[in-house]
Amino acid sequence: MRAVRDAGIRDTHLRDQAMRAARSAVLNTAEGAARVSPRDKARAFAIARGEAAEAAAAIEIAHECGEVNAASAKRVIALANSVVAMLTPLAK
Repeated sequence: MRAVRDAGIRDTHLRDQAMRAARSAVLNTAEGAARVSPRDKARAFAIARGEAAEAAAAIEIAHECGEVNAASAKRVIALANSVVAMLTPLAK
């Protein structure tokens, strides 16, 4: 979340979307960890994975529109890729 915030997206709607997606990724990861059944866990982790990808996509859009510098975009995308890689096996 901090990397998304620190990226400083100028477009308020896109910034809000990116932050909501980043928060949701964290919250759904926590929810998945707390679930008991494998199916419930997988569902929450799959949602978290999608939200992490959405946050990265918002940063990519902002970068392509000239609203985020390349270093910030690269940082968020690298973090999102790590999160997606971690959540993918948990979502199965």
